[in-house]
Amino acid sequence: MIELSPAPASLPPGRRIYAIGDIHGCNRQLANLYAEIAADLQARPVASALLLHIGDYVDRGADTAGVIERLVQGCPIPGMDMVNIMGNHESTMLEALTGERAAGTDWLFAGGKAALQSYGIDPEGPRDVWAGIIPQSHQEFLRGLVLMHREGGYAFIHAGVRPGIALEDQARDDLLRSRQPFLYSEADFGAVIVHGHTPVKTPVVRHNRIAIDTGAVFGGKLTAVVLESDTIGFLFADPVDEPVSIAHR
Repeated sequence: MIELSPAPASLPPGRRIYAIGDIHGCNRQLANLYAEIAADLQARPVASALLLHIGDYVDRGADTAGVIERLVQGCPIPGMDMVNIMGNHESTMLEALTGERAAGTDWLFAGGKAALQSYGIDPEGPRDVWAGIIPQSHQEFLRGLVLMHREGGYAFIHAGVRPGIALEDQARDDLLRSRQPFLYSEADFGAVIVHGHTPVKTPVVRHNRIAIDTGAVFGGKLTAVVLESDTIGFLFADPVDEPVSIAHR
């Protein structure tokens, strides 16, 4: 049974949010976490539930193609809404697929080699074939990602915000990549920020932010924070061996 404790913000009555941290190609671990979420939802029914992914679905891990294909199919848990946030890795991947050489180099350096291999693409081969081999449905999914989702007293953002600037005025690059001074700020950001991007061993809950990237691709657990009313809890999927997807070769 999930363990609940007081949360730093609240949601309207009857609403629950399951927000999943950085996935980075860990497809089997994601499937296991979905099973944990589905079991919790069955054990504790709620009027309205949202499944939210905080970004960084791609790169580094073995099965980027499998993760994106799973998400392209729609919400994997019946009866839930789904929102997908953009991470810096998706932004870099999209830039690389335009054919711009510097962006392609940045993507390879940031973990794109593993993503390309999951699509059956040789990362050392010609770059002009990337966009033609990666399914258009996957590229459209990436282009459709949102930068922020707000509900109740929470704002869900991949990386963080710049203190002292209203949420609606935040720069795109800060939402995708910021770490400092956000991580050490005690400021009121206008909402409790639920974020990933910066790996932590266990979830971090502060008065102004909740960190849920627990380093799944580095051998850690994949985490979902569970928010409802004025409570908070966590569900986890343990590390598993992740074979490379061959579905799109």
